[in-house]
Amino acid sequence: MSSTSGQFRKVTTKTFTLMKKKGIKISALTAYDFITAKLLDSAGIDLLLVGDSLGNVFQGNETTLPVTMDEMIYHTKAVAKGVQRAMVITDMPFMSYQLSVDEAFRNAGRIMKETPAGGVKIEGGERVAETVRKITEAGIPVMGHIGLTPQSIHQFGSYRERGTSQEEADEIISDAKILEQAGAFCIVIEKIPAMLAQKISESIQIPTIGIGAGPYCDGQILVTPDMLGLNKDFKPRFVRHYLHMADQIDEAIKQYITDVRAKEFPSESESY
Repeated sequence: MSSTSGQFRKVTTKTFTLMKKKGIKISALTAYDFITAKLLDSAGIDLLLVGDSLGNVFQGNETTLPVTMDEMIYHTKAVAKGVQRAMVITDMPFMSYQLSVDEAFRNAGRIMKETPAGGVKIEGGERVAETVRKITEAGIPVMGHIGLTPQSIHQFGSYRERGTSQEEADEIISDAKILEQAGAFCIVIEKIPAMLAQKISESIQIPTIGIGAGPYCDGQILVTPDMLGLNKDFKPRFVRHYLHMADQIDEAIKQYITDVRAKEFPSESESY
């Protein structure tokens, strides 16, 4: 089943709980603008993440670290205008929740006050458990994120697969259980072995959404420009190109240039 559009009018945290119980896989993608969000929502996507990956694919930065709260709020407002059904989750950017629990609480509240987001996403496990607990106790849904956490890139030193050692695998499993206990409604699991992701998914009651974590998670998420083939220079193992839009756009633009120079655009029917 590619979507739940025939079953659920508006996707909520309860929807995801029910989907896991029924064995219905959750489909998720990223969005950063109105028109893309509208297309994805219309197609039946279950969850739209306004990801801090906008720092890479929208702003052209090497990492997600430069992204600010103001930018996340701006993009969430744009995305939400195009959405009627999917749940919209907003990434809490680097240094918006690391300083203190109270600072994280204020910033999560700001996102919920200033945008129509349905919740926030926070990277980390045990170290952010108190933060997750305080935010969820205030009624703000929190999505966790464990495994490879891009905001910790300088600590990791690379974007390599995580959880390959027994010690790190045990830590990731523990983090998932801690996040569940802290009140997270869902957890993104990034770039870990498929069998480890399966073990985590089977050991907690809340849904897992994988990215580079194999087929056994309760759902999958990809960065939309990646799966549409907009970046020809980026092709990690876990990304499937459903379109090759970079080539299609290139052909379209070249044809437009040709038509303009040949005085074939605009035609009489395209003129007033």
